[in-house]
Amino acid sequence: MKEASTSSSSRSRFECIMFASLLAMCLVIDVRAWSSNLCSSSQNVNSMRLYSTSPQKSPYDDSNINALSGYVTGPQGYSRTLVPSFRDKDRKKKEWIRKERQREREEDGYADLFRKKKTLWRNLTRPLRLIKRNIIFPKTPGTLILVRHGESNWNANKTFTGWADPDLSERGHREIEHAARLILEGGYNIDVVFTSRLTRAIRSAWILLSELNEVFLPVFKSWRLNERHYGALTGLSKPETAEKLGFELVQSWRGSLRSRPPPINPKHEYWPGKNRKYFDLLSHQLPASESLLDCMERTRPVWEDKISYELQMGRNVMVVAHANTLRGLVKIIDDIGDDEIQEIAIPTGIPVVYKFDRNMKPVAPEGNRQTAFQVHMRGMFLEKPGLLKEGLKRETEWSANVPGYNFAMGRNKKTMTSLERSLNKLEAERALGAWAGQFVDTTSDMEDDGGDGNMGKGIQLVEDEVWDKGLRDLEKGQVFDPDLTNFHQSANTSDDETEVISPTIITNNPCVTAFPSDDSEVASIGDVPIRKDAVIVIIRHGKTEHNKLGLFTGWEDAPLALEGVEEAKAAGKLLKEHGFEFDVVYTSWLSRAIETALHVMDELDCLWLPIIKSWRLNERMYGSLTGQSKQMVAQKYGQKQFKAWRRGYKVKPPPVSSFSVHYPGNDKRYNKYLKDVRVSLRESLIRTIESGKLTKSRKFPKSESLHDCMERTIPYFTQKIVPEAINDGKRVLIASSENAIRGLLMHLCEIPEESITDLEIPNGLPLIFDVKSKCIKLLDDGSGKDPLETYNFGKAANYLFRPCQNEDGSPDEECDIRWMSAGSDDEDFAPLKEKFLRPLTSAVTNDESVVPIEVA
Repeated sequence: MKEASTSSSSRSRFECIMFASLLAMCLVIDVRAWSSNLCSSSQNVNSMRLYSTSPQKSPYDDSNINALSGYVTGPQGYSRTLVPSFRDKDRKKKEWIRKERQREREEDGYADLFRKKKTLWRNLTRPLRLIKRNIIFPKTPGTLILVRHGESNWNANKTFTGWADPDLSERGHREIEHAARLILEGGYNIDVVFTSRLTRAIRSAWILLSELNEVFLPVFKSWRLNERHYGALTGLSKPETAEKLGFELVQSWRGSLRSRPPPINPKHEYWPGKNRKYFDLLSHQLPASESLLDCMERTRPVWEDKISYELQMGRNVMVVAHANTLRGLVKIIDDIGDDEIQEIAIPTGIPVVYKFDRNMKPVAPEGNRQTAFQVHMRGMFLEKPGLLKEGLKRETEWSANVPGYNFAMGRNKKTMTSLERSLNKLEAERALGAWAGQFVDTTSDMEDDGGDGNMGKGIQLVEDEVWDKGLRDLEKGQVFDPDLTNFHQSANTSDDETEVISPTIITNNPCVTAFPSDDSEVASIGDVPIRKDAVIVIIRHGKTEHNKLGLFTGWEDAPLALEGVEEAKAAGKLLKEHGFEFDVVYTSWLSRAIETALHVMDELDCLWLPIIKSWRLNERMYGSLTGQSKQMVAQKYGQKQFKAWRRGYKVKPPPVSSFSVHYPGNDKRYNKYLKDVRVSLRESLIRTIESGKLTKSRKFPKSESLHDCMERTIPYFTQKIVPEAINDGKRVLIASSENAIRGLLMHLCEIPEESITDLEIPNGLPLIFDVKSKCIKLLDDGSGKDPLETYNFGKAANYLFRPCQNEDGSPDEECDIRWMSAGSDDEDFAPLKEKFLRPLTSAVTNDESVVPIEVA
């Protein structure tokens, strides 16, 4: 026994010594890595420096590189330009390559969202995390779903596409919608999406996530997932080219693994170096032509640095890309040979699903009679290839012969809740009544048989009584404003607390940027000069059905109404007409804001831009009021309490229950992805009891005042958006909700707390904050209408529209600020101006943050 115990103790000591040695080695390596990162941190390769105004060049361009081929040392060297492949002792080259690899890893904000930054503590504890992840609590790798984009317009007419950027055809839309339904039917969940920088792939990802109701998921766009570059063949008809040059030659370019088409000339209209979306690439990374092998090898860094990492973390990944780049991923995953890969085909509209064991080896998923497998592949097609293509061919015949087919299959059919449906019908009935009212003479006596109980007399409305009194007050020089909140209340109704409300008189006219003239010229946008200066454009999302029906929305994910879609598109068109370009887009986790940003970007032809989504830009959380009618709440709790909940700066609505569908902890996007909020002991205990197992839950807001909303919105702007984008001279687009935007404007325009609740933000209207002159500007839409008459900015509009000045204090020449509204010298306006503008002037003058108002 003693010998056994001695042997056991010596063995344990030996294991401890070995473990300590291993730990020490790891620490030495990690400390060296940390010190290296620390030394290089001063140079700060920012992930947001991706889309500069001119192409980048490598400081180590070799004069022997074939400039037209775009490759350094063949396909392997081209695909791994970011991997240390130099064998000499040139440390500068190695350091530059390491930084370039890090820069590409941070492409589109990827590393910032999912990769935690290396700190001394994380480097020291890395061995323990590896032991926990691989030995104590090993993770099962996530599922990989590969989807080829839908048919493009050039696919339909058999044109060589490559890096050209045509959009999806109508059939392509239907193919991707079908792919989304197959994913839904299979019950697959998605955590992160990768796609290319080409519109047909990005739009396919957009459609997929919309159908899956998960547009909030992060989407990363990489040039390495672009389609194969067809060189000088780009834009040519495939049949005509084969007829002119010979079928065998063209087929060798298309089907051969190593044959490259003729390189494209840098002066060609489809040369990628001319496109702003590739200005972050180095000169040798821009391909002039690619073989199939070149394209496939180009995808390898994305797999090794990003996709495989996400899978190993247990996340489910969807890749929406192109036929040849997806074949490249399949070649790597299944370790398929060069000859066998030519037998692999990836059809449109049919997702391919991969499962993995703990060693990241592909495992064939369990299929059924609807699924199918291809030779050399362990990935599973969710539907047998060919069925969709045949079905779409017959669709026209079906739509002509099957009643109701077009209605059932039509896109953009938004479902409604029963409450929305009832209120929509009420609005329709009121619209019908308004239309009929134009044929009624309101001055004549209406026939009344007394059946209503008023002895046949006309119905006297309180509103009529208020109007009569108001007109009499106006004749006496007193104020009468029908926009006041107490307009519809009876004259003899009294409140315990009298609320003094100033009249809505906007004395500062907004700076309106003139509509572009026809004689200005610029390529790529038409007749408009492109704006290069740093700018912040803020847009409130388009209208939703909740907005139209007067429902509290908050964090409920109401989609855009058709009217809201048109508002977002109109905003994008207006920005394009004025020559706006952007470098980065910020939005919330709510689909109405994300879709607004996407529609604006679509009109600007910049869907490839990085979209940074944050819950901190969400709308205010309305607690148990979420989804309720505002009129119903006012009737149930009274106008005073209703106004306090809605307009009180620090008043919270009633909190929502932990088990309500409106509680964020019951929503996948917050429960699974929100990490920057502390853990709640109470909620964790509730979830643990409910699920029967230990569950960690975070402290999600159950209700928010306007102050609470701004406490998360303003710090995100100052600590995230400002240092990462604005200080770097980026042109920023922010699409969010009304109360989050109030917080941004409160910070930018120095609006006091007591006035911020009086600020109204119109839907779909671009608000331009000029970083240099520090003022809000509007864009002329060419209609000739005064924006103050078209849009309602509320009583705090004076804080919004201040005089625009340059950094030296001189007036901004782009603006024509008129201090008083048009017609301010009219005699009819004189009593109001004398009575209210002078007190308003003295009150505002006492506030140092407001420019004094001069009264003529």
